[in-house]
Amino acid sequence: MKLIDLYAKMKRDISYIEKELERNIDTDHALLREASVHLLKAGGKRIRPIFVLLGAKFGTYDMERIKHVAVPLELIHMASLVHDDVIDDALTRRGQLTVRSKWDNRVAMYTGDYIFAKALEVATKLENPRIHQILSKAILEMSIGEMEQIRFFFNPDQTVRDYMLRIRRKTALLIAISCQLGAIAAGASEKLSNRLYSFGYNVGMAFQVRDDLLDLIGTEKEIGKPPGSDIRQGNITIPVIFALQEPELRGPLLSELKRIQEADGQTDIRYFIQMIRDSKGIKQAEQLANRYIDKAIAQLKDLPDIQAKKDLISVAHFIGNRSY
Repeated sequence: MKLIDLYAKMKRDISYIEKELERNIDTDHALLREASVHLLKAGGKRIRPIFVLLGAKFGTYDMERIKHVAVPLELIHMASLVHDDVIDDALTRRGQLTVRSKWDNRVAMYTGDYIFAKALEVATKLENPRIHQILSKAILEMSIGEMEQIRFFFNPDQTVRDYMLRIRRKTALLIAISCQLGAIAAGASEKLSNRLYSFGYNVGMAFQVRDDLLDLIGTEKEIGKPPGSDIRQGNITIPVIFALQEPELRGPLLSELKRIQEADGQTDIRYFIQMIRDSKGIKQAEQLANRYIDKAIAQLKDLPDIQAKKDLISVAHFIGNRSY
């Protein structure tokens, strides 16, 4: 099954979550409402709510409960994007102006804070301390992941392990708990929800590796922003880390990194990107993403053979092969 078929099949529930997202970011404050709606309308794949809905299929599927997990998780993701765009000085995301470029950094930061707060408010509608603990811990870990990314800006000596720990916090955890909390909200067993967490974790790792690949090999039309945005900010991702391990490339890459850093990213980076594209780092990163997808699917082996299991496998394959 293609992802578009899954979205079509789940259209009613996804539309319901979309309306709930819009309802929950509504406010009497005109500027906050305008900035929040702008972010929401910029779109997105809504992968996290999809994982919540599919995780909930392994328990008692009740949208009136599930929405109190699906909505907060997407709001947390949205809030983190607003803050990311401030840190990255990003002008566009998904082909649309970012909140910070349409307004300014102050509006963007407070919009992100507002959306974070709304996420926690929605989650409290479920009287389950375990859900609240998992959500709050994930936000804490995401913050550490972002700080670690800043700490390693333009550091060519960071290791594969450094990168893995960073993306675990930044990306994988939120996807992991999307699968887990969907099951918990639906009353599934702890063993099953933990297995879904492991599935989501591995999918999340693959998702970020693939995202970092696309930043280097994708086109602006495909990824909604200019290629090489990561390296302009100083964010050295896994294809670059692998390429730096090639003796014949390390010297030229270090020279280019120094030049880009001295120009504060405001320089021509086409030569740098071409070196990475010609390196073994691209293939190594693709293989790494594929290994994570294989590990994710293996976590589903003993789960009940319901349609949701097949759908999770379809989403995993999409993430492993996506070009946008």
